[in-house]
Amino acid sequence: MVARHDQATDPRLQEQLLQARRGTAFFARKLNELTDAELDGDSLLPGWTRRHIVAHVGYNARAIARLVEWAATGVETPMYPSPEARNHEINFGATLSPIALRNLFDHSAVHLSVEWRDLPDPAWQHEVRTAQGRTVRVSETAWMRTREVWIHAVDLNNGATFNDIPAPVLERLLRDITGAWKTRGTDTGLIMEVSGQPQTMTFGDTGAAHATVIAGSLPAIAEWAAGRGANGVTAEGPGANGAVPATPKWI
Repeated sequence: MVARHDQATDPRLQEQLLQARRGTAFFARKLNELTDAELDGDSLLPGWTRRHIVAHVGYNARAIARLVEWAATGVETPMYPSPEARNHEINFGATLSPIALRNLFDHSAVHLSVEWRDLPDPAWQHEVRTAQGRTVRVSETAWMRTREVWIHAVDLNNGATFNDIPAPVLERLLRDITGAWKTRGTDTGLIMEVSGQPQTMTFGDTGAAHATVIAGSLPAIAEWAAGRGANGVTAEGPGANGAVPATPKWI
């Protein structure tokens, strides 16, 4: 029997799909290290247990699979009927038995991977709409999933850190976050300088004459920008007074 492979031929997309699957495997490993009783423990997201994290990641795979199905069939299938339906789904999922919750993650991850695998090469250029209302090519779903599984593996509060996340993922995450800040107009006068890289790496309002500079390693900067803490970063400049400003949670 001939093995079945992804129909996508673009090398860049192939690498993105690989990164998403690696992140899924990493999340699975951190999940499988937890006992059933430990699923009831706190995650790193306020108000969410580890159960909520697992439910969210499982249902997210199903939601992204709906976008891939949309691209394949041309029939509009939104990620979620509404924000309220998404929240209800997560809260319901958090009440599932441990085995059902684990099966939700496993089966939804396989389903999404198969949808990606079977999507014809030309269909990867088809446009779909995200839960935030953005119109994107369905190829964007590879990054959407990558971001979810790597960050939420850390949120499981089971020893994973931003140091475990590959550098290309951290760099793109920072571009996403700072892009969102710019869109909202909340990045004014804020520059992030990443240390420990072969070349100088900066993010944020790089044209500001008098900026608050947040400095640290790539994982530390990404962790701070994603609202997961300020370990390993420093702040200098107008209004900083040595204190690192807090950032909202990136979920």
